[in-house]
Amino acid sequence: MKYVQRMRNLREDHDKTQQEIADILGTSQTMYARYERGANELPIHHLLTLCAFYRVSADYFLGLSDVKHPYHPHRKSPKK
Repeated sequence: MKYVQRMRNLREDHDKTQQEIADILGTSQTMYARYERGANELPIHHLLTLCAFYRVSADYFLGLSDVKHPYHPHRKSPKK
């Protein structure tokens, strides 16, 4: 699944409008709609914000995994 479809599905699953998500990201509804259509690439800082908001991993958001691993902003990397 492409990340733009996953982005839309997550928004709709949470009963949010494009304007509500745009407000969370600090952008306009028009720009958010462009991200959701794939007309503009989603900036990394917006990806991180959306992963935290939806409580999903970046792999899930980007369509690299179908497993909704929770977002852990303070998880430490294992020591090597």
